[in-house]
Amino acid sequence: MMHHDRREFLKLAGMAGVTFTAGLFPASRASAQAGSDFHFVQFSDTHWGFKGAPNPDAEHTLEKAVATVNGLASKPDFIVFTGDLTHTTDDGKERRARMARFKEIVSALTVKNVRFMPGEHDASLDKGEAYKEFFGATHYTFDHKGVHFIALDNVSDPAAKLGDEQLAWLAADLKQRKPDDRIVVLTHRPLFDLQPSWDWTTADGAKAIDLLMPFRNVVVFYGHIHQEHHQMTGHIAHHAAKSLIFALPAPGLRPQDLINANAPAAGKLNPASKEKARASAQDFEAVFLNSMFQQMFTGLQGEGPFGGSGATGATYTTPALSATTYYRAAVTSGACPTAYSTTNSVTVVTVPSITS
Repeated sequence: MMHHDRREFLKLAGMAGVTFTAGLFPASRASAQAGSDFHFVQFSDTHWGFKGAPNPDAEHTLEKAVATVNGLASKPDFIVFTGDLTHTTDDGKERRARMARFKEIVSALTVKNVRFMPGEHDASLDKGEAYKEFFGATHYTFDHKGVHFIALDNVSDPAAKLGDEQLAWLAADLKQRKPDDRIVVLTHRPLFDLQPSWDWTTADGAKAIDLLMPFRNVVVFYGHIHQEHHQMTGHIAHHAAKSLIFALPAPGLRPQDLINANAPAAGKLNPASKEKARASAQDFEAVFLNSMFQQMFTGLQGEGPFGGSGATGATYTTPALSATTYYRAAVTSGACPTAYSTTNSVTVVTVPSITS
């Protein structure tokens, strides 16, 4: 059994997950683990190319994380990045530039056994074409000290699914495994339905879980949701890693929880500091959670699900109100699902002028 100084790994708190195989498979025989204990580091959702208020230092965050890992006295056996290496862009040339820069930064890691996987920010817009140019296959397997690792791709298909071909590939691989083999599955999206309305699911993930169920020692590690989360599907444990770059709201948070608003009036709004805008006797207060993107949307009733005027910044000066206007807040992250508050409407009644 290897011994580690816990203080060493506290340096990675909020940056990455550190996994020790000892104790990871409670159903595994002790003899199977003897002499084969190791640990690896999981980074997820590094979003290289992101710029925004949630992380003003985004341009240097990855470099600092690399330096932190390089400074560990006890080196991990390998490092895996579970998707969203880069932040989404519609520009194919820019997508490749971001991947090239990401690859250049992580090449400074002193641990040279580094594994990569795509996220939807990397692969969904071109079905993984650019990703493959830089990092190779989007799904694969490897073995390390008696543990079989399976990296699945549930992002290259815009429908957020593995697909029949990959499921058949997984089934063929598992046919070569024994029921008590130790198996670690790596994915970007969760395989189970964590929050389907937020795209926190895999459309056919249940089929993958069914294929894994006959095996007694299976653990799944994933990213996508930008926070630590733990879930069981039967005897299979699923563990999510935090994002290196910014957090997302907890699963199940209702859109209406994101904002508390009364009748809006002309004035300055600052959701980030929960500042009230006051004009005459009317208040408008927007309260945002988790330091996410802070934007206001305005529009007219019936103008569509996203309002009419588009996004503002975190601070917004409202125009004078006119007939039935609404304001609502959005919490969003590139290609990730957007949560909207309920519509808060105010009807403006024009007082007719009286002339003699």
